[in-house]
Amino acid sequence: MPPKFKRHLNDDEVTGSVKSERRNLLEEDSDEEEDFFLRGPSGPRFGPRNDKIRHVQNQVDEVMDVMQENITKVIERGERLDDLQDKSESLSDNATAFSNRAKQLRRQMWWRGCKMKAIIALVAVILLLVIIVPIVLKYHT
Repeated sequence: MPPKFKRHLNDDEVTGSVKSERRNLLEEDSDEEEDFFLRGPSGPRFGPRNDKIRHVQNQVDEVMDVMQENITKVIERGERLDDLQDKSESLSDNATAFSNRAKQLRRQMWWRGCKMKAIIALVAVILLLVIIVPIVLKYHT
């Protein structure tokens, strides 16, 4: 049987909430079938089935609680992952800066070593010249 509707509605009934719509619909004369769909099952009529419904509802509530906890944990994990990603990016930037500075320092030390080798070679050549030139001049004259 189709639900019964009011033919003429005033402005309050049109702009009201869902609860007011239910109340307005239920105020009209309706049969038990319509009441069941609008209000849901009522207590004593169902007896042992009501216990089953309550049991299933409790299970659904438990599952919802577990899912809400899981969602909270996933959100917290996502936040921790974001923090970890920020730290890893920072560490990567620091590693790149360290590598660049190490390369620069290696070049400086290489040039310093080259300068020292050049100075030692120059001193050795000067010493050899100081020793060899007088000996060559002595034998040459």
